[in-house]
Amino acid sequence: MRCLIGIDDTDNAESRGTGFRARQLGARLGEAKLGRLAGITRHQLYVHPDIPYTSHNSAACLDIWLEDGSLEAIVGFCRQYLAEESAPGSDAGLCVAAFESVSATMVEFARAAKREILVRDAARDLAARVGVHLEGVTGDEMGVIGALAAVGLRRGGHDGRFIWLAGVRELTGTATASWLLAHTGIAAVETVDGRGVPGEARIRVDPWPRPVLLNDRAILLVRECLEENHANNDWELLPKEAIRRY
Repeated sequence: MRCLIGIDDTDNAESRGTGFRARQLGARLGEAKLGRLAGITRHQLYVHPDIPYTSHNSAACLDIWLEDGSLEAIVGFCRQYLAEESAPGSDAGLCVAAFESVSATMVEFARAAKREILVRDAARDLAARVGVHLEGVTGDEMGVIGALAAVGLRRGGHDGRFIWLAGVRELTGTATASWLLAHTGIAAVETVDGRGVPGEARIRVDPWPRPVLLNDRAILLVRECLEENHANNDWELLPKEAIRRY
């Protein structure tokens, strides 16, 4: 069974961020043989002076396939992890849902979290109505909003960028498009206007690529190398500044 795990507000100003905690949690779920990690996405939420957040107001969603574990076992494992590893002063939230159980209403709520101020009670009421697990683990539990939103945005399949995907963070130097498709979790290598690049295309993959989530697929966005950067490469990664709009 495919399962989505949303977490938010696990950090403070001095600690490692929620993205790091999401990657660590994914690794530990694998070590415990509870699930096989397929990817982790970062989702940007609304930034407003009336919304408390540590740095960027982003949440993370782990996409996993259950192995020997159940949803109940996943919930218990994640709850314990967040209780032990979330930073002092954090307001960690946790949402766990079977992929197919995430409703259109949840996706709509998640998209609203990108453009307006939402409240904890609205998140909790929605989770109770649609039957997905949502809880606050630390502090005042404000992270329930972002945790629910992360799951909804991942289920919507058209928001955010991957902060973990098989074989991607280890990439350096140059790789061909066909090699990336064969050896990593990247599903396609494309330009921003949706054109695929040839399999033999040489792509400079430094710094490590950040595929984006489009149509429920991990898409690596590239552009033709600028003249002064050409060297042995035909293509280069779309700059991080451009990736942020996803």
